[in-house]
Amino acid sequence: MKDESKSMPFYVWIPLSIWDTLVAFLKSVFGFISSIVISIATFFYRFGRGFVRFFVLLYQMFAHYIRIFIKGDKHTKLSYLIMGWGAFIHKQYVKGIGYFVLQVGIITSIFTVFWKYLIKFTTLGTDVTRPAGFDETCNCYVPATEGDNSMLVLLFSIAAILLIFGLFYLYTLNIETAYKNQQLVTAGKTPQGFKKDADELLNHRFHVTVLTFPTIFAFTFTVLPLIFMILLAFTNFDRFHQPPGTLFTWVGLDNFMAMFSGQAGYYRFLPGTLVQILRWSFIWAFFATFLNYFFGIILALMINKKGIRLKKLWRTAFVITIAVPQFISLLVINFFLNDLGPLKNFFVEMGWVGQGFSFLGIAENARITVIIVNLWVGVPYTMLMTSGILMNIPQDLYESATIDGAGTITKFFKITMPYMFFVTGPSLLTAFIGNINSFGVIYFLTGGGPSSQTLFQAGETDLLVTWLFKLTLFEQDYKMASTLGIIIFIISSFISLIMFSKIKGVKDEEAFQ
Repeated sequence: MKDESKSMPFYVWIPLSIWDTLVAFLKSVFGFISSIVISIATFFYRFGRGFVRFFVLLYQMFAHYIRIFIKGDKHTKLSYLIMGWGAFIHKQYVKGIGYFVLQVGIITSIFTVFWKYLIKFTTLGTDVTRPAGFDETCNCYVPATEGDNSMLVLLFSIAAILLIFGLFYLYTLNIETAYKNQQLVTAGKTPQGFKKDADELLNHRFHVTVLTFPTIFAFTFTVLPLIFMILLAFTNFDRFHQPPGTLFTWVGLDNFMAMFSGQAGYYRFLPGTLVQILRWSFIWAFFATFLNYFFGIILALMINKKGIRLKKLWRTAFVITIAVPQFISLLVINFFLNDLGPLKNFFVEMGWVGQGFSFLGIAENARITVIIVNLWVGVPYTMLMTSGILMNIPQDLYESATIDGAGTITKFFKITMPYMFFVTGPSLLTAFIGNINSFGVIYFLTGGGPSSQTLFQAGETDLLVTWLFKLTLFEQDYKMASTLGIIIFIISSFISLIMFSKIKGVKDEEAFQ
């Protein structure tokens, strides 16, 4: 690890270093682009294979249960109609009664509660709620009539479909239990009773016992709302279609077409807004991630350097920014930086800027300001995270580099940074995705402003997530907000899958040397 730059004049090794850096950067860009192309091709290839494999497995599953029906005795065949019969008849009373109760309970709930919504799933309702009033056509008073509620139709229909899938899963378990009991009896063995089943659930299959209720709650409070929000992107649910007064219905891919191609009139600025906000979101995420990362490492190195006094004091001074709630700090900074704030007035009085200057009222200044303010907010986090990692770098690496003639800068780029990238690579990627979806810094500091006449319901510093927030809360354009949410998910997951596959710390934990 000899520092060859020391034997060259500075006007030689500086251009060489710049050239090497440029080549490395271009290689990285080319590798990233090729990774995207390969990932897209791989996605469609695997999607096609998965699609075919799904139907093959579906066919194999139905063929399997048809064979069981043919080979089964009368008790196994009766289990196809009455869940739990194959267990109950072989003295597995608790299991048999449990299957039967679940069957009756789910089917009863579907037909008594969910069926009236499920049959309207294709239209999301047709009967409009009408208020009471005087009808001039019949010259009479008409009482209020309660119609359909598209939101309830969609929500309860999804719940019914999930219940049907759950019933189908229990149905297959019931058949497998009945056939297994039949085979045991044929072999002269006795099916295990409730005591042994309970013992297995408390020992060998304890994970099933522990995870059953969390899984049910996850489907109820996570999967169900998620599917509901995704399906809203394929409806016309907005401020003009608010149930129960008015209904909304399916519109297919119209919202995605409007998002990417625009429409004459109301949505004409939508595609341009998406492109501009997406570009700014990536610029913001890049600087917010890597500037915080590098400055945090440099700050940690400076504080942990030997000979530095009052290390605890310096750490405490920076940690204060973490201890104070972020939204309070950002609102205070907004007060200092706005057009009537003390900082602008001070600059104007000193003659450094004119009256037309604005930290947050001009697009370019606002973007630079939020990046700089985010450094003040985010660098302490990186400092704390990297301090412990820096202390664990083997000192013999630095000693060997010193013997080979490496300087401080060389050791930083050849030892410190590779080690840091190796250890913190996954968290760095997580931070990048988190900054794409960062809400607090932008919203509390600029509110997404300054406003623009060419952007659709968005400001110059809005990110995708703050734009989504405005579409939902202020404009009540739920269909476009849901569409945007799907786009954000696809972008975030796509970047995550590509970059995680390229991080050395993920591919090979023993790779760093």
